[in-house]
Amino acid sequence: MRGFEPASGLLRESVRAVGEARGFAVSRLLTHWAEVVGAEIAAQTRPVKIGYAKGGFGATLTLLTTGASAPMLQMQLPKIREKVNACYGYNAISRVVLTQTAPMGFAEGQAQFAPAPKPAPKEPAPEIRAAAHETAKGATDPGLRAALEQLAENVLSKQAGRAANRKADT
Repeated sequence: MRGFEPASGLLRESVRAVGEARGFAVSRLLTHWAEVVGAEIAAQTRPVKIGYAKGGFGATLTLLTTGASAPMLQMQLPKIREKVNACYGYNAISRVVLTQTAPMGFAEGQAQFAPAPKPAPKEPAPEIRAAAHETAKGATDPGLRAALEQLAENVLSKQAGRAANRKADT
């Protein structure tokens, strides 16, 4: 190999092997679930497994959902099947089955379908902001200056946090 290589290239075979073990020959179904079925359905479901019949025709897609969402999703199963088959490009899925779980999940309590919101970033102290502005004032390009100020704010904030932790430890 020469130089750097994209992480996607390094992980492609591992992800494909794991996906195929669960029946997902097309990994796009897992990675782009919200795009395949739509944001509303994706917020309530997660694909778990694809099981193939002995003849190889007409696979069954198993979706995980919460018990409260299941009746509404049951009515949308034909629509979900059409969208998933459009992802495959042919009628690979003949049935869609819902598996219900409590909002807390099976054992670990991790059946969260939507990602948790990111916390709002903290505003740096005025003295850190002034020091960052002073550090980047030599740059003439406004974009570069803004990037350098942001970098300086991050570095100085991290240093201030470490110093505060050392004081708290002693």
